[in-house]
Amino acid sequence: MALIERCLWDQLLPERARMPVLQREVRADVCVIGAGISGLSTALHLLESGQRVCLLEAQRIGHGGSGRNVGLVNAGTWIAPDDVEERLGMDLGARLNQALGAAPALVFALIERYGIDCQLRRAGTLHMAHNAGGAAELQLRHGQWRRRGAPVELLHGADCQALCGTSRISMALLDHRAGTLNPLAYTRGLADAVQRMGGGLYEESPVIELQRQGDGWCVRTAEGAVLAPQVVIASNAYTEGDWCALRREFFAGYYYQVASQPLSSTSADAILPNGEGAWDTRQVLSSVRRDAEGRLLLGSLGNGSNKPAWFLRRWAERIQRHYFPRLGRVEWQYTWSGRIAFTPEHLLRVFEPAPGLLAVTGYNGRGITTGSLVGKAFAEYLLHGDPQALPLPFSALPAVSAPRVRSCLYESGFTLYHLGQCLRVVI
Repeated sequence: MALIERCLWDQLLPERARMPVLQREVRADVCVIGAGISGLSTALHLLESGQRVCLLEAQRIGHGGSGRNVGLVNAGTWIAPDDVEERLGMDLGARLNQALGAAPALVFALIERYGIDCQLRRAGTLHMAHNAGGAAELQLRHGQWRRRGAPVELLHGADCQALCGTSRISMALLDHRAGTLNPLAYTRGLADAVQRMGGGLYEESPVIELQRQGDGWCVRTAEGAVLAPQVVIASNAYTEGDWCALRREFFAGYYYQVASQPLSSTSADAILPNGEGAWDTRQVLSSVRRDAEGRLLLGSLGNGSNKPAWFLRRWAERIQRHYFPRLGRVEWQYTWSGRIAFTPEHLLRVFEPAPGLLAVTGYNGRGITTGSLVGKAFAEYLLHGDPQALPLPFSALPAVSAPRVRSCLYESGFTLYHLGQCLRVVI
């Protein structure tokens, strides 16, 4: 069976009517550039307070990382909470840990408030130790989160293996705050809510120029413009064009996924039986999920779009046979990749480069929760001007040096590691 390069999440949803292209000049209180989770959350929270909002999306809703990610509604950051406080200082680090620790609850509340059908499962997520070093790392993370009162649980032995569905894992950290969903359905649900609230939403309308005009801004597209006193740049890893300097604040990485045909055997049903999402402690991690139709989804860091189908299929077979050998032969159906904005410190950055202009980048693979949170925080800041509404102060960190070189080095390293997995040199 041919492995098709197509995002599974899009295949699981009905065809969506296209939004209009911006072809005129419009006025708004806030113009949001980028209609992914961050931009839509910003718009939605502003609309709830009576603001006029216009969103510009360069592609279609959910085209970027918001619709292509694994669908893990994770708490916290990529790095452990003690490391966050060490890098930011105790006060700022604790502020960020608290905000992102509560971020899954914000996502769940938005889903409930706006009736978003996104195959939500609130069963938590599992961080799986792939070896003794990984187990030691999970013990540290467990202790750090428990000291902060988080509902996390360290699983051992048979209980762990039953929940993960593999005998290869003897320890896992279960985070009860977290969950899984179809990320494209969540993103589209936010967009539907924005439209119901009266927000202007335009697709296939990439920004080509951002100019200061008096006390406000003019955001130009090829065929139209938005005039607004306040602008939010929420394009994150998909920021493109010479009009924006945000690309110097992150280096791009990628994440690919491979999805099987629907599986219905007893062996398949034993994998993540409660619907948790999972990933392991490898430096180049592997993620594991089941979708609403029983498919097995495997993913890892790297750009699958520049790899041949045989490479991706062999990699998926290697991971599947290592963790889930009882499945036997699996037919792989879809593969797709998404872009991630990385920062050297593995922490997000928020900016106010000029009055009335906000920007964000650097979610480091935690886009669902971080994007939802940042959007709410940006709306509160624009409405009230209180910097304490933000999860972090505006960044004074230096721009990322040679971001394209960093991206190439990361991608080369990921590819070599995966090649080693395909050749059974590493696992």
